[in-house]
Amino acid sequence: MSTWLPGDFVHPLRVQVTEGVHLRPISADDLEIDMPAVMGNQPMLWAKYGAQWGWPPADMSAEADREDLARHADEMVTHESFNYAILPADEGALYGCIYIDPPEDAGGATAPTAEVSWWTVADAPAGLADVLHTFVPAWLAREWPFADVVYPFGEFD
Repeated sequence: MSTWLPGDFVHPLRVQVTEGVHLRPISADDLEIDMPAVMGNQPMLWAKYGAQWGWPPADMSAEADREDLARHADEMVTHESFNYAILPADEGALYGCIYIDPPEDAGGATAPTAEVSWWTVADAPAGLADVLHTFVPAWLAREWPFADVVYPFGEFD
């Protein structure tokens, strides 16, 4: 396990956002819903994450996406970072993702700090982006051991 978080911390496995929308850890098994969500919104995602993460490339293959999803799932098990899928009740689509990562430079911080960002697909349910804007900080304050949360990709600009 990573030393980024307290050793006894247990990350949430399912979180209700609104009626009909929940979060859960993403996995490689989500390829069939992740690939169309990511590639169908690739220009927006590249504009947000491309410079820093180099993701998602315009020519991303299904195999590359599956490998990326598997890496995210593995990192959640070891508490290196977290990627939560934003899903409808039937999990038949991906509405977006929430990323929770350790800071690039902890700067000697003794209390956990997180860098958090999220995205939603262009055709997400009306109002979901606004709900997440309120929900995510409240959820992090309520259920996560962070002393500070930074939003480096402009969620609150």
